[in-house]
Amino acid sequence: MRPTLALALLLAPIAVAFAADDPWKLDDKFKAAKPEDLKDAPSVPAPKGAISLFDGKDFSQWVKKDGKGEVKWTLKGGAMEGVKGHGDIITREKFGGTFKLHVEFRVPYEPNGAGQGRGNSGVYVQGRYEVQVLDSYGLKSGKNDCGAIYGVAAPKENACKAPTVWQTYDIEFTAPKYENGKKTEPAKMTVSHNGIKIHDAVPIPVDNTTSGLGGDPATPGPILLQDHGHPVQYRNIWLLPIKNG
Repeated sequence: MRPTLALALLLAPIAVAFAADDPWKLDDKFKAAKPEDLKDAPSVPAPKGAISLFDGKDFSQWVKKDGKGEVKWTLKGGAMEGVKGHGDIITREKFGGTFKLHVEFRVPYEPNGAGQGRGNSGVYVQGRYEVQVLDSYGLKSGKNDCGAIYGVAAPKENACKAPTVWQTYDIEFTAPKYENGKKTEPAKMTVSHNGIKIHDAVPIPVDNTTSGLGGDPATPGPILLQDHGHPVQYRNIWLLPIKNG
């Protein structure tokens, strides 16, 4: 049955309201500083020898933070999307030594949020050391903004693309070194954000950044993706072990 004109007029504003609330569409209020900020960063295929952690098909390489539970995030068009309240997820495999981690992500458009309330998530190397994921577009970056080694070091520059646009992290990580139970060298991290080097062999003086898994820093750990209540998406995640010497 066709709705009456009065009913149609009543429903129309509701439909518009929902369209405006789509977190994956920018509205006419958003102004980009540069046209390239609205273009996805190129996706990078896994090189020979890399371990594929997420190829868009399933969560076979992942479990909930407890190490046992089934992942309750959603799959959308080859990407995984965090679901509020369903918790952090970790890789089944743990990693030590030196490796390169490639992650592609995009943050939603949440214009009514501010600061840590926009597209908040994080990539934790060994489950302990966070590279922040956040909508920090156009801001002066601090130690808790996108690209920061959380609470340790602000990125050298803000390399963010606009929200809803795909971005890349390439994280080169070296685990801390121990001799006779004593730390002799801290963990170190080099990070490129959308192809721009924002950290260069930064020593990490702590054994666990905020909300990390903790545990013995002398042992390998998983890759952790944080659920911070925002529908952040990830795709094409791979890890390449690097042999030293």
